[in-house]
Amino acid sequence: MGTEPSVANEYLAGHAALLDRSFRRWTGGSLCPSGDETQERAEALYRAPFVVVSHGTAPDPIFNYGNLKAQELFEMSWAELTQTPSRCSAEPLERAERERLMTTVRAQGFIGDYCGVRISARGARFLIEQAIVWNVFDLDDRLAGQAAMFDQWTPLAGDAAV
Repeated sequence: MGTEPSVANEYLAGHAALLDRSFRRWTGGSLCPSGDETQERAEALYRAPFVVVSHGTAPDPIFNYGNLKAQELFEMSWAELTQTPSRCSAEPLERAERERLMTTVRAQGFIGDYCGVRISARGARFLIEQAIVWNVFDLDDRLAGQAAMFDQWTPLAGDAAV
């Protein structure tokens, strides 16, 4: 997706709008607080107190977006995150379950109550709960990838606080 969201690139307002539009399509809700300007809404999403991540449609998709809360939780910079295959957010033993989740999302459009173990770049394990995972569509209504949003996670025993 290029450079990290900032004023210079309008906080990737186009991508943020696709995430929000697709989220609304599946859930009826909104990721972005109402605002007068698209850039303001995109900045609010980037700085939100909940995690939002997305990836494209490649066979082994790479994260193409992760807001600041996602970068903090997964312990990666924007540059690191946007070079990471999304499957790497799960431990190897959890990847088959993650792939089943993504297959279900592709078929059904979204899941509203996903729960699973994830791992940060530095090895901290955490349980995400009540995650919403949805298909993202472009302006021509073509599948553009998947995204996830969650605001509940629990560090797992023996790991550093996340």
